[in-house]
Amino acid sequence: MKLMTMMTTRIHKSGRVQAPRCAGLVLAAAAVLALSACGGGDKGEKASQTAAKVNKEEITVHQINFVLQRQPGLRPEQAEAAGKQVLERLIEQELALQKAQDLKLDRDPRVVQQIEAAKREIVARAYFDRVGESVAKPTNEEIAKYYNDKPALFKERRIYSLQEVAIEAKPEQFDEIRAKLEGAKNMGEFVEYLKSRDIRFAANQAVRAAEQLPLASVDAIARLKDGDSALTQTPNGLTVLFLAGSRSQPVDEARARPAIEQFLLNQRKAEQLQKDVKALREAAKIEYVGKFAEGAPGSAAAGASAPAAATTPAAPAAPAASGLDANTISKGMGLK
Repeated sequence: MKLMTMMTTRIHKSGRVQAPRCAGLVLAAAAVLALSACGGGDKGEKASQTAAKVNKEEITVHQINFVLQRQPGLRPEQAEAAGKQVLERLIEQELALQKAQDLKLDRDPRVVQQIEAAKREIVARAYFDRVGESVAKPTNEEIAKYYNDKPALFKERRIYSLQEVAIEAKPEQFDEIRAKLEGAKNMGEFVEYLKSRDIRFAANQAVRAAEQLPLASVDAIARLKDGDSALTQTPNGLTVLFLAGSRSQPVDEARARPAIEQFLLNQRKAEQLQKDVKALREAAKIEYVGKFAEGAPGSAAAGASAPAAATTPAAPAAPAASGLDANTISKGMGLK
């Protein structure tokens, strides 16, 4: 478990939930630029939307707005200055583009390949977004159920001061290490034992709220009392998690509702997309060629390993404990 990289959502001390501001700010920024671009009534629509001309090519307000829409946290009063900065970058980009075309770099096989790859990704993403638009929003009952089913995240939410020690050890050392951990008075004493035995380890500590922990570990950590530790096995050895201290900071349903609703909606979209892609694969004729045919789905090699694979089906990446994936967090959703 990596304590330092689980989640970037900021939690306000009061536990307040703040509504996402990005969409409104982008609209405000776009409105400011649109108004500033409009000249007198005698000018045509095209002229009113032109921000600059670079040789014979035009840069429009629409291009500027498109870039601004991808800038999180932009305040309305910053729109005009930000728009001017974006315009300068677009001018430089256009100059570089025109020179590259003069040099016929747009015909370079590597450039063409990158353009095609970007086009495939953009168009495919547009289809995935379209699939997600068909998903219904969660009901009030579903939101309430999620809230009640996750007391460690909401009703009994705590802020944890955690110390983590990742130990490189062999299976034959596990029992001794476990015994020393149980007998140690504190984490410092246990670390000294590891040093005395020349056992390699890496330690870190952090203060994390419940929603910043891996979803699968939240309930287990919630059961720990201050001063308790938990030992888990890893591919390289063992990991010790020590709860140095904690404090209660519950969140009521009303404040948690926006985060829960967004998570359930994202979860449904992911499930719907998974079903849709599965149906597309089943309806399509897919043939693996050459070395890619070895071990491909449906091949003899793949069939031989199918029983083992069936016992451990692939699962979506575990979300943060609040139920928010990285994309949701980056858009400002969740507990603030």
